[in-house]
Amino acid sequence: MQRDLEFDVVVVGAGLPGLALCAALRRSPLSVALVEGRLPEWPVGGWDARVYAVSPSSARFLDRIGTWTHLDSARLQPMKRIEVYGDRGARLDFSAFDLGVGELAWISESSLMARELWEGVKRQGNVTLLCPAKPAMLAVEGGRSCLTLEDGRVLDAALVVGADGVNSWVRAQASLEARFTDYRESGVVANFRCAKPHLGTAWQWFRPDGVLAFLPLPDQHMSMVWSAPEATARELLQYDAVTLASRVAEAGNHVLGALEVVTPAAGFPLRLMRMDCPIAAGVALIGDAAHAIHPLSGHGVNLGFADARVLAEVLCDADRSVLGDVRILRRYARRRAEEVNAMQLTTHALHELFRPHWPALGWLRNAGLNLTRHVPVVRNALARYALG
Repeated sequence: MQRDLEFDVVVVGAGLPGLALCAALRRSPLSVALVEGRLPEWPVGGWDARVYAVSPSSARFLDRIGTWTHLDSARLQPMKRIEVYGDRGARLDFSAFDLGVGELAWISESSLMARELWEGVKRQGNVTLLCPAKPAMLAVEGGRSCLTLEDGRVLDAALVVGADGVNSWVRAQASLEARFTDYRESGVVANFRCAKPHLGTAWQWFRPDGVLAFLPLPDQHMSMVWSAPEATARELLQYDAVTLASRVAEAGNHVLGALEVVTPAAGFPLRLMRMDCPIAAGVALIGDAAHAIHPLSGHGVNLGFADARVLAEVLCDADRSVLGDVRILRRYARRRAEEVNAMQLTTHALHELFRPHWPALGWLRNAGLNLTRHVPVVRNALARYALG
């Protein structure tokens, strides 16, 4: 029989939030295990199809945990301006210059951050990597969490953290209820080379066939995210490279001129996932395991990084013997509730407001965009919230 392995914290899932939590605990006295089912694989050459808009507050957090300064600066693109267009000519824009900041966000490939976080965590003296390894059973008893792996190893910990994505195994084992809203849409992503320079500008259009966004990438490249109804998404995914580039350029009013596909289109389903509480005795959830939002705000990864930061702060301030106590974990849940709820409410409301089956709201939604544009106090308040 396998002997129990004892840790203070066991993190299940080596996505960005899970890796960031481990890195944030590097200077703590806590012993940490990271459980991940597959060895990581990184794209070889070219651009990663999955990119994120990393807020300045998330960049500061990644810098504090020793990651940001090691990222390849040639693969990072500062976003200086955002232009948002409604479906009836309305417009809203945000500028880093107007707000007195260097950039509104940094556009980064997911794999760029994941690789650097992984390499840093591998070198941490207080982290044990259990990879590949898959969890088989979770039990909480007597103030301790017991995680049994498929290979028979038993991990005894004060706290198990579920960082294992929207279909979280940890969440299910802890009987934490999640409510899903299926948008019946897919997010279609692809990267393009552009004929015209983007000048660090991001564009977003609320269209009858979904929400289309262009995110700037280095070397006159652009990442597209098209949150489209299922029929439109299937059509986009079936196009050849030339047809896709032409369709996307036309949908974006040719703001970047002719486009050339450099990363093939890929799609993923879009769902809203809400929870009443992301904790239970001996268990805490972070990232997509705790919440999922529509990608129109580009804020999902920042919520995950904030989860990791706050949970690390709570754990470092607590006694090691009571890390899994719900009274300790409620501090984490309370500190994260406002931002998560606000972002879910805002993105869901915007998505519903611009759905094409609500034509009667057309005047209202576009008037709202124009009004916000002409009231600098409101516009700047929204932008500064996004900046963190």
